[in-house]
Amino acid sequence: MFLNEIQEQVRETTRAFVDEVIRPAAEALDREERFPAEIYEEMGRLGLFGIAVPEELGGPGFDTLTYAVVMEELSRGYASVADQCGLVELISTLLVRHGTDEQKALLPDILSMKRKVAYCITEPEAGTDVSGIRTTVERDGDGWILNGGKIWIHNAPVADLGFVLARTDKEAGNRGMSIFIVDLHAKGVERGPKEHKMGQRASQVGALDFTNVRLGSNALLGEMNRGFHMMMSVLDKGRVGIAALAVGIAQAGLEAAVDYAGTRKQFGKHISEFQGVQWLLADMAKDIEAARLLVHSAAVKIDNGQDATRSCSMAKCFAGDMAVARTADAVQVFGGSGYIRGFEVERLYRDAKITQIYEGTNQIQRMIIARELLKKGARA
Repeated sequence: MFLNEIQEQVRETTRAFVDEVIRPAAEALDREERFPAEIYEEMGRLGLFGIAVPEELGGPGFDTLTYAVVMEELSRGYASVADQCGLVELISTLLVRHGTDEQKALLPDILSMKRKVAYCITEPEAGTDVSGIRTTVERDGDGWILNGGKIWIHNAPVADLGFVLARTDKEAGNRGMSIFIVDLHAKGVERGPKEHKMGQRASQVGALDFTNVRLGSNALLGEMNRGFHMMMSVLDKGRVGIAALAVGIAQAGLEAAVDYAGTRKQFGKHISEFQGVQWLLADMAKDIEAARLLVHSAAVKIDNGQDATRSCSMAKCFAGDMAVARTADAVQVFGGSGYIRGFEVERLYRDAKITQIYEGTNQIQRMIIARELLKKGARA
């Protein structure tokens, strides 16, 4: 997909920041599982959070395609950092679409990372099946009382604000959920220990428990009992973001593999001269480009106001599967070195796996694609 001049400039700015700041720190961040606040603060100053937030609300006012470009470049440096960008994008999108003026006033602090956010959906019985949510919010005078718990929540160990999906009508299924903005430093909020993950290890994940947490009258985001629908409305954009992140991981693997193949010698010649290695590199390059085009196509459909659900699921599914397969190829090019901790491709392979799982598993994406085909026909 051809980018316009502004999108090219954003890509070059992001790429330079990635090469100068993120890539040199990635190995240590992965090893230490550290939340890189200093990197996020600089990203906030550069305007790399809330890509599509309008300028009048404190954002850069770009489109979904620009967001996808930024996500790919950040992920080429380190996927954990791109994950933070994706999280802020979803939260800021919800605030722009559904927030009151008072709630939208939170945006400048969120985009500058003065306030860290968490999107709190997953529970022990509610992962892919959101209808299993048991967390509840009940009226209490002018405010609300929150009870329940969430697991595997991105930023849970460090977040200041939680955007919590909870039941407000126990009998109404998906039509009985609402989203509430919760101060995670409030009385009754407890954080579980930080989880130690296979990949994207600098992305902080943990549990949150809510016991009689009092919420103010302004805590409800959007309409009562419309939380599930609000959440679903940002899923297409979320899947484009994860697809772009997967492309960035694979692109980093390709760059590392090409460089290594041109310097590593076996049997008296560079391994790049062997056809078997050349075919690995060629397959990596063509699949990365195909995934990138799917991502850009889906992003443009969102920006044009078209029905993008099938395209977004296709992009996320293909890019996630591609990233796992092609980072495995990058490890193969490195041979035994690629299996050793500290080599970039070993980390990339671990980082890629979650792209097949979060924002809807790739099995769910296939179900969505098939449903769209059967409902609307095979033509794109």
